[in-house]
Amino acid sequence: MVKIEAIAVDVDGTITDGRRRVCHSALDALRKAEDAGIPVIIATGNISHFSYAVATLVGTTGGLVCENGGVIYHDGYNDNRVIVLGDISKAQKAYDFLFDKFGKDIPFRIVEDSDARVSEITFYKNMSSEPLKEMLKDFDVEVYDSGFALHLTDPAVDKGTGLAKLANLVGYNVENIMCIGDSENDIDFLLAGGFKVAVANACDELKEIADYVCENKYGDGVAEAIDKFVFNQE
Repeated sequence: MVKIEAIAVDVDGTITDGRRRVCHSALDALRKAEDAGIPVIIATGNISHFSYAVATLVGTTGGLVCENGGVIYHDGYNDNRVIVLGDISKAQKAYDFLFDKFGKDIPFRIVEDSDARVSEITFYKNMSSEPLKEMLKDFDVEVYDSGFALHLTDPAVDKGTGLAKLANLVGYNVENIMCIGDSENDIDFLLAGGFKVAVANACDELKEIADYVCENKYGDGVAEAIDKFVFNQE
């Protein structure tokens, strides 16, 4: 068991439930960790504005990995500006192809916050990701299914590379970070950390690589992992 010096946690489906409502159990556990001097990193497919609001409301200080690793941020670094790691032009080329193919009948609807995204393009999840992956197989783009949305992302970045960049920037030892997630876009993220946790509602692929699979879903699973491995409570 590694010595946990920081926690990196996904948002949707991890500290929130299936309706994207934040779980009180996760809030309490993350704040308890912060109060004990364990910084919490928010790692998500969401935009930086949303992620910063989450960090502020929850009370986390570890920094942000946003847009599936395409953007990172930490207070006091880079003149308090986000650092963009992903090339959004790759996603734009893929989207332009889809629009040319379908026109106004395009089956993928862009999420409302896409104008604020700087490294990827995101669709509502109104269908499986597999047809989209097949259509875009010849493009230099990664298609992620977060369980809540479909993301077109620069394949040079992911939550794992974003976490590693943030850790290097701030001085965290990535081997001492416990990573907690639920969906396929968390696989690289968990692999980058020192201790991998999948909440009970996680996809099978994530559970297969996890060091620990929680008995509880969503935020209750986050609280379970923090109590068990940070505070050594059974």
